[in-house]
Amino acid sequence: MRAIGYLRVSTEEQGDSGVGLEAQEASIRAEVKRRGWELVALNSDIGSGKSMRRRNNLGASLRALAAGEADTLVVAKLDRLSRSVIDFAAIMQTAAKEGWAVTVLDLGVDTTTPNGKLIANIMISLAEWEREIIGARTRDAMKAVRARGTSVGRKSNVSAETMRIIRSLRRQGQSWQKIADALTAEGVTTSQGGRWHASTVRRLHG
Repeated sequence: MRAIGYLRVSTEEQGDSGVGLEAQEASIRAEVKRRGWELVALNSDIGSGKSMRRRNNLGASLRALAAGEADTLVVAKLDRLSRSVIDFAAIMQTAAKEGWAVTVLDLGVDTTTPNGKLIANIMISLAEWEREIIGARTRDAMKAVRARGTSVGRKSNVSAETMRIIRSLRRQGQSWQKIADALTAEGVTTSQGGRWHASTVRRLHG
């Protein structure tokens, strides 16, 4: 089994025990050795875990797995890979589609085994449920906004309901763009009557 190890720390975490790059690397190397796997690459990013878009080495790891250069992605801790259940489920779904596995040491998720696949499927189902709940809450809140006839765009014109929606979706790990798309899809227009953009939502959130 060929493995790619992935590590991540934020700048302020680099010196913390248990989450530093050295600690993560030691855990990954020990597990790969225990299983008799081949560690073909060890990639790391330093930066926020809230979004996967700017993590270049994670992207490189996923592309290598898709190209068949390795058989499993190994991470020491789940939050090093993703802080969103939805994003993690998306990675597992991609892995299943492309034929590679995911091994998360602290969570016990290992899709190279039948039990690991079962856990992964449960997490994917939970993520789908979470998406549906978020969608339902967003739609309900949007109805309240529209009922008030609120036109939103500039911060001074944004209703408290709209700000609560934005903050709630952000706390749930949604990207600025996803929040903007949700506002547009539910018919909440900006003060100019146009579409929402990620930059607008980010500016309002502060």
